[in-house]
Amino acid sequence: MNIRSLLRKNIQSLTPYSSARDEFDSVAEVYLDANENPFDNGVNRYPDPYQKPVKARLSEIKNIAPEKILLGNGSDEVLDLIYRAFCEPKVDNVISHNPSYGMYPVLSEINDVELRKVNLDAGFSLDAKKMIAASDEHTKLFFICSPNNPSGNLLNKEEIRQILDLKKGIVVIDEAYIDFAETDSWLTELDRYPNLIVCQTLSKAWGLAGLRVGMCFAAEEIVRVLNAIKPPYNVNVLSQEAALKALNQEDEFKKQLAIILDEKKKVEAALAQSPCVQELFPSDSNFVLARVENANALYDFLLERKVIVRNRSKEHLCANCLRFTIGTPEENQRLLDGITDYEKK
Repeated sequence: MNIRSLLRKNIQSLTPYSSARDEFDSVAEVYLDANENPFDNGVNRYPDPYQKPVKARLSEIKNIAPEKILLGNGSDEVLDLIYRAFCEPKVDNVISHNPSYGMYPVLSEINDVELRKVNLDAGFSLDAKKMIAASDEHTKLFFICSPNNPSGNLLNKEEIRQILDLKKGIVVIDEAYIDFAETDSWLTELDRYPNLIVCQTLSKAWGLAGLRVGMCFAAEEIVRVLNAIKPPYNVNVLSQEAALKALNQEDEFKKQLAIILDEKKKVEAALAQSPCVQELFPSDSNFVLARVENANALYDFLLERKVIVRNRSKEHLCANCLRFTIGTPEENQRLLDGITDYEKK
């Protein structure tokens, strides 16, 4: 598959910015090349533009070569870079299922690229034939969120594989919640599909949402292009240091992950017995989507008790649905107590 032919013409001929740290990739005793303040305060020097220590650790954890990894200022920057690399404004289009992550339509509008939404079937299931039928000769990207947000479920791999096998464009699989799922990541398929991009994040299971560190895994050819168009110092020094520290504490990560998954089972069991819950959807993530009798009323009732959940009622297939993130045991109990009090009204 000719990935280069999918790129925007101006991106194909782009000469990337060359920073001081690009031109000198080593260690010196005196740095007088980047017009920095010379007085050391921990952040007076520009950060590593390619985040090499973080990528080296991720390479060990994910079993992916560092050359196939791109880091961004959150996954949203990574997604925006993908739009800018492949989609010609006012000409190309992208395909996404509906409902899905709310940033896809926002990024489409920002980049002036048509987004074609294909409704998921009942039970939030993906139909590859519908996705493919919505595409045409100007389709550059397919966005697939799995586990999906807001439904929480993994989308069928064989349906996704049909889209990948088509080799019609780049297939971006957003795996922000994959650490909570009992399945292999699509990372294991990168060598098989040169048109596959897998996005993950340190915001969810790794507990680093405040740092804004998103991960992109793809063929080296794609990563080189995204590196060429990203801002030179897109992940700051403090984020890189904290990310590396967290990645070196896998035991703590696994401990917290186990607690969240155990708590999810407890919350799901309680919601399944709740009289106001009409339907509980299967979840492979760190949240649970439930259809209730009156989403607005329950949302407001919980808000009065300083418990905030997410009302997803306006989304396709989500009428009267609330999304409950799994919190600490104490936070989850406050949620369940609030629902019990609501039922007693």
